Amino acid sequence: MGIYLNPGNQAFAEALNSEIYVDKSGLIEYTNKVLGTKQKYVCVSRPRRFGKSMAADMLNAYYDRSCDSSEMFEKLEISEKSSYAAHLNQYPVIFMNMQKFLSRSESVDHMVRYLQKKVLAEVREMYGESVKRNRTSCRSIGRSICSETGIICVYY
Repeated sequence: MGIYLNPGNQAFAEALNSEIYVDKSGLIEYTNKVLGTKQKYVCVSRPRRFGKSMAADMLNAYYDRSCDSSEMFEKLEISEKSSYAAHLNQYPVIFMNMQKFLSRSESVDHMVRYLQKKVLAEVREMYGESVKRNRTSCRSIGRSICSETGIICVYY
């Protein structure tokens, strides 16, 4: 498990253990439905303090191939859906909390450079030769990994 690439399911485990957790796993069913389609880019937009980070942690825990999250999801709504088992912990996930990057940066330009440096270093460490050195964006790195390994990549 890495910091950005396949960070595991600990953040979602904390949410599940919280008294205020509300099952929002229906979002996973929709996301499964649009994987591999033109609608695969999903924006989870909500007002401040309405669960965007928790939703991202949930999606990460569900898709992240570096961990086994089956026990976490077995009592949630998604476990009753036909697409549940097919996608559970099947994909490499790049997880980036943009607020954390921005808080460590003096400008948006600095944030983008910092983000690329940190994320791409971790991806190159994991995939080595599958990632060409001249690739500098997360999207081009993802395409490179997908085309050379045959793995579908999930982005947040």
